[in-house]
Amino acid sequence: MASNFSKEELVMFEDVLEGFDDQLVISKAVDLTRLADDQTMERASDRIWRPMPFIATSYSGIDQTANFGDITQMSVPINLGQHRSVPGLLSSKQLRDPNQLAKYGIAAKQKLSSDINYACMTAAALQGSVVSKRTSTPTGFDDVADCDALLTEIGVETDQRYAFYSARDYNSMASNLASRVLDNSNSADAYRKAYVGEIAGFETYKNDVSYSLSAATATGVTLNAANQYYVPAGSTTDALGNTTNIDNRYQTISIAVTTNTVKVGDAFTIAGVYSVHYITKQPTTTLKTFRITAIVTGAGGTGTITITPPIVSGGGGSKAELQYQNVSATPANGAVVTFLNTVTARVNPFFRKEAIQLIPGSFAVDPQDGWQVMRGTTDLGIALTYARQGNINDFSLKYRWDVDFGVAVMNTEMAGIQLFSQT
Repeated sequence: MASNFSKEELVMFEDVLEGFDDQLVISKAVDLTRLADDQTMERASDRIWRPMPFIATSYSGIDQTANFGDITQMSVPINLGQHRSVPGLLSSKQLRDPNQLAKYGIAAKQKLSSDINYACMTAAALQGSVVSKRTSTPTGFDDVADCDALLTEIGVETDQRYAFYSARDYNSMASNLASRVLDNSNSADAYRKAYVGEIAGFETYKNDVSYSLSAATATGVTLNAANQYYVPAGSTTDALGNTTNIDNRYQTISIAVTTNTVKVGDAFTIAGVYSVHYITKQPTTTLKTFRITAIVTGAGGTGTITITPPIVSGGGGSKAELQYQNVSATPANGAVVTFLNTVTARVNPFFRKEAIQLIPGSFAVDPQDGWQVMRGTTDLGIALTYARQGNINDFSLKYRWDVDFGVAVMNTEMAGIQLFSQT
């Protein structure tokens, strides 16, 4: 059955496709990755591993006999796990007005683009491990500059950095800027449009969707074992000789909790564990920040949790640890865990572009199966599908707009969150 759309529907689809990317504010700030062909992805269950950049290690002296060894290549799994659809139904009476479909097409564009933006935002909000804790309300430059310092001091490149603030936090920054010098163009834009723009090395944007992180409630939290460091490995081999890649973004650790429970999303530091510069391995004066990504066993008392990033202290002395060391020391048994999200607040994500990847997906819809189908790809690479099918029982029309995609945080140490009004 060949597709047979009215002129109004063809125009509607082109308008929706053309304007779809304009809605993808956050999505345009992340890295876009096109994966393998559809058949390969289907056979791989829509999962593929992407290699991560190497980090080199240098040694002093002419004689390097003892320093030759394997270089660990790490990789990250990317999944196409999200499919969003906007379905609808129009009666035969409603179909007398061709504008009905056009109006719903606009609404579908807004909702689907919002879904993609929200997926990118929540990925950074839940897995970004760099945490900027601010004890006051937003003031502007100093807030963004703190994000800049946290990334720069660990060696994250200074270009292509983006920060997305909730409407209220962003407007507070604009208010501070507007109150400075009104004859300055930036101040005037802040006053007239509540616009901040580029500040402290970040392109800043007002986010119309927000995520709230509730306050941590657990108290008396400590590490419950010694030598809880992580040894990176590119892959593992089973007894049959089969090699499987390893996801090195996470580590499971054991903790003890005196009261209440920990939860996914909590941000914390560990006493005596400072961040280091990725390249030079020199320690900073800033405690390394971590996020809880999963509760493995128990959330109160004694239990195990999954955190990001892993604690790569070099405690095992392997070359892989020297390559990817990210902290100054292995935490001691009983080391105190201090939570940073002390007050429930809106999460403001920030990241370098390559830290988060948006992956367009695909699915098969054949018009020969009994429905009318239009498909198109936006400039950003997102495939948009519009399908309709009539119902002879009541002359109604079912229709749907669909997108398929995945979002991956490639490096949780190149993404983070800023929280205001914390104690």
